[in-house]
Amino acid sequence: RSEEEMPARKEEYHHAIQEGVEFHFLQNPVEILGNGEGWVTGLTVQQMQLGEPDASGRRRPLPIAGQTSNVPADVVVVAIGNDPNPLIPAALPGLQVNKHGGIITDEDTMETSVPGVFAGGDIVLGAATVILAMGQGRKAAHAIHAWLTRTTETS
Repeated sequence: RSEEEMPARKEEYHHAIQEGVEFHFLQNPVEILGNGEGWVTGLTVQQMQLGEPDASGRRRPLPIAGQTSNVPADVVVVAIGNDPNPLIPAALPGLQVNKHGGIITDEDTMETSVPGVFAGGDIVLGAATVILAMGQGRKAAHAIHAWLTRTTETS
């Protein structure tokens, strides 16, 4: 969606910009691109346009046929809601989940049972506060950096 349709509070949005977050409005990721050796190289995104309002009153994003592009990236962080998505453990053999479908992680690093895969926030805690999710995100960011640095140095 566009900036006007974002469900976030304005101060959250402005704080994210100050932190260096880059927003790509009216783009929907459709594919994660890789180098064939397990490293992310980018995303293919579908250009969108705003259609009629949905039940929430926000205008629905609709794909613009034939308009995709690639965005360079070296890390992908999936943030898709506050309920565990059963497709995630199905796509990652060996990923341990609890009885509620939440992903089990190391409490200090937020690394899952799959090496190099980290999780935090609602997928681990269940629906919880943004502050708890941010704390886990910070832990995970440090651990991801350490993991990538260690992995790159030993390659």
